Amino acid sequence: MKQFFLVAGILFSALSTFAQTQQRKVIQFSGVIVSGDSLKPVPYVNVMVKNTYRGTISDYYGFFSFVSHVNDTIEFSAIGYRDTRYIIPGDLKENRYSIIQMLQKDTILLKETVIYPWPTREQFDRAFIELKIPDDHLATAQKNLSREKLFEAALNMQMDPSMNQDYTSQQFNTRLYNAGQIPMNNLLNPIAWARFVQSWRNGDFKKNNAGK
Repeated sequence: MKQFFLVAGILFSALSTFAQTQQRKVIQFSGVIVSGDSLKPVPYVNVMVKNTYRGTISDYYGFFSFVSHVNDTIEFSAIGYRDTRYIIPGDLKENRYSIIQMLQKDTILLKETVIYPWPTREQFDRAFIELKIPDDHLATAQKNLSREKLFEAALNMQMDPSMNQDYTSQQFNTRLYNAGQIPMNNLLNPIAWARFVQSWRNGDFKKNNAGK
């Protein structure tokens, strides 16, 4: 019997709380947030209903507006300002309510930092000149930028989308050009042979081999 009354009491309290929540008046809560010392708008302030995920963020001019209930506790928080709370009155006659909320600046004290200078300028210059910087990264960069590494990377590099598109367009144009005839073979092309002979005489192949 005691357990029955305990369960009934819990259900009655839950239903009563739920009924009170449902009966609370819904309003459009709006306002402007300003700084307490200069009355300038405070942008991007978090405006949230306490213990809930309902709320909004003020715009660049400090204005905010969202749907809330009467008797809700509204929390205002922003970096550099003290957190502030405001309770919406419960005896509102209209379904709209506006306020001007002031925020007070919050001063944050940092720990003291002491900078000790070098005794003299000459000692600093000497220590700076004699400073040994490890050349591990520099040696690695020079090794990766060598001709052999770059040539190997070029051979193993895949074509990017633009190169694939150009190659596909070139193949398509070649098929259209050779449609209905035998594809051209450069081994029988006199112009290609003339260019090859001219390049051979100019020593272009020797220059490329010497560069490698």
